[in-house]
Amino acid sequence: MLRCFGLFAVCAVMLIQSAQAADAYPSKLVKIVVPFAAGGSTDLLTRSVAQQLSEAWKRPVVVENRAGGGGIIGSDFVVKSPADGYVLLLGTNTTHAVAATLYAKLPYDLRRDFAPITEIASIPLLLSVHPSIPVKTVRELVAIAKAKPGELNFGGGTGAAAHMAMELFQSMAKIKMVHVPYKGSGPAMIDLLGGHLSLGFDAVMTTLPYGQSGKLRTLAVSSLKRSAVAPDVPTMAESGYPGYEAILWFGLFAPAATPPEIVRKIQEDTARSIAAPKLREVLASQGLDIIASTAADFATRVDREIIKWRKVILDAGIKLE
Repeated sequence: MLRCFGLFAVCAVMLIQSAQAADAYPSKLVKIVVPFAAGGSTDLLTRSVAQQLSEAWKRPVVVENRAGGGGIIGSDFVVKSPADGYVLLLGTNTTHAVAATLYAKLPYDLRRDFAPITEIASIPLLLSVHPSIPVKTVRELVAIAKAKPGELNFGGGTGAAAHMAMELFQSMAKIKMVHVPYKGSGPAMIDLLGGHLSLGFDAVMTTLPYGQSGKLRTLAVSSLKRSAVAPDVPTMAESGYPGYEAILWFGLFAPAATPPEIVRKIQEDTARSIAAPKLREVLASQGLDIIASTAADFATRVDREIIKWRKVILDAGIKLE
């Protein structure tokens, strides 16, 4: 009886301490690590959210870019940081869902070592072809790819969102095209515009101006719903591939041992911050869809994505050391 009472007392004290820690959070600077180089949608989103949180918390929230290793260097830094909510990771489907299978060895376990906080937002990709490819629809593209297997080519970083989107398309359409590896989406887009590549996926706001000017021919959007910034572009599902989805999502993670009360506070405050009309307008103008999911929903999303992309990667035989 005394032992049970003692355990109950210890648990009660721990709960009180956790609640007090959450109430006091944050009491100092909070750092959000972006595991990529500065610039692009990832930086815009992270810095916008950091500014809103800084105003809400009356504490500085800074963004630190720790690029390298396809996101591994920055992610590993966060995993090894104190689990107190003061060092967070801006993760993506590339750093988590894809990396879980793409790399033979990681210095951390993506499921065990991270606490998902919230999926902040996502951005769809547009599938476009160079005008020299005589197609106007996804069905026509598939017909050419089947008639001339291995003749069409596409670019993108190995394991990047654009590459994975194309591998999923090939798997569902049962076609075979040639992947040309690039160090980033910028050089791949230059070669697509120059006609050195046949087709490619890229972020909606990157691709849309080229489609509107006629430099590329846009065929479909990679999200389940049509994009608000490109409402006339059909989805891949509408183009004959039900269930197709290959978006770039962004979410906050903390080290796994971070107290649940602090994780919940960050999630709730982030959701309130990105609900600000001015911020939503800025992000929407960049083609970003606001999500602000709960930690539980985000964890489910990550697990589902790991399973989904594992099959795509293994079927395509993609490997990175």
